[in-house]
Amino acid sequence: MIRGLGHIAGETDLLHQQHIKAAVADAYQAIGTGAGEAVVARLYSEDERRLLPEGAVTWALGVGNPVRRAELRPGETVLDVGSGGGIDSILAANFVSPGGRVIGIDVIEEMLARARANAAAAGVGDSCEFLHGEMEAIPLPADSVDAVISNGVINLSPRKSRVLAELYRVLRPGGRLTMADLLVESELPLEVKTSDAAWAG
Repeated sequence: MIRGLGHIAGETDLLHQQHIKAAVADAYQAIGTGAGEAVVARLYSEDERRLLPEGAVTWALGVGNPVRRAELRPGETVLDVGSGGGIDSILAANFVSPGGRVIGIDVIEEMLARARANAAAAGVGDSCEFLHGEMEAIPLPADSVDAVISNGVINLSPRKSRVLAELYRVLRPGGRLTMADLLVESELPLEVKTSDAAWAG
């Protein structure tokens, strides 16, 4: 459980950001190999799966397939927020070649290393760059990407409005955002809101 909750205007302050970020990172680092095969079988077509090395499939942890709807074009620059093992970055690189590039960001160094290795194994290593960074503070200049993709990651942030502001900042005028994610349609009980497992799950 998240400890030391404060109160603002009579309401519980749940934005213990560093604790939440650490809990999420710990949960993702604890995931073993082999979790992704069922995800990929359900969300990616046979043609898409042919472009993916085994390592990218093994570490697929998304909830959808944002690349399929992103309308990516050759020469574009794409940002993959929460790139994980690189599955969506690899697929995006196939759409933006020749001349384009994909920038993946993630907060877990082990995932970045996996993504780099997977992109190289897929033959798109020269088109992909993976950076350590938080989605609430994207390490890119303003107006620097044509499209943003994200797969099951923004829900993990304790500051979702900040994430969306950052995505808007880095997108060029006329840029596109395509994301697959989870949302809650009703109020959650306090024991769920303050649960490390719920944030990471």
